[in-house]
Amino acid sequence: MSAARRAPLTLAGAFAAALLLSACGSGGTSSGSGTGFVMGEDGISTVQRGERDAAPDLSGKTIEGKQLDVASYKGKVVVLNVWGSWCAPCRAEAPHFQKVYKDLKSDGVQFVGINTRDTSTANALAFEKEQGVTYPSLYDPTGKLMLRFEKGTLNPQAIPSTLVLDREGKIAARSLAALSEDKLRKMIDPVLAEK
Repeated sequence: MSAARRAPLTLAGAFAAALLLSACGSGGTSSGSGTGFVMGEDGISTVQRGERDAAPDLSGKTIEGKQLDVASYKGKVVVLNVWGSWCAPCRAEAPHFQKVYKDLKSDGVQFVGINTRDTSTANALAFEKEQGVTYPSLYDPTGKLMLRFEKGTLNPQAIPSTLVLDREGKIAARSLAALSEDKLRKMIDPVLAEK
């Protein structure tokens, strides 16, 4: 291939890489405006119990090809984590999510991933195997599930993002950045303590 033909391809590749990096790394900068979120000092936004909005319909195929409906977990605290196999911060937080899931599943906490922007399930499945993730993930390659949330709830450019749904299926807490184990527990514990 000639140098003249490679230049546009190289530029296109650099642009695509810049988009991925900016999308993956912009988590902490956008707080969103909607649905009554109050930002805490730790970067976790919460919504008072009486002011919470219901999560939208989140159903579809998992990366394993099984049918999943998040509404079937009503009565449990649900942790939704938006991730992609291409995202370095997602890789960093995945072991924390698996550990907390394992610790809290007997307490009525269910984790569900939403895999986004992976062009095939093969990369997502390899990511889960490598990270030891055992909870299900909905496959959302084009971000359609994310767009079901009320404007200001999630930033489609902020990957990873995490939401905690209360036992009624309402959005109680949100983070638009990667989480440590301590921050993840801090996000879940107050919702789990609600009766």
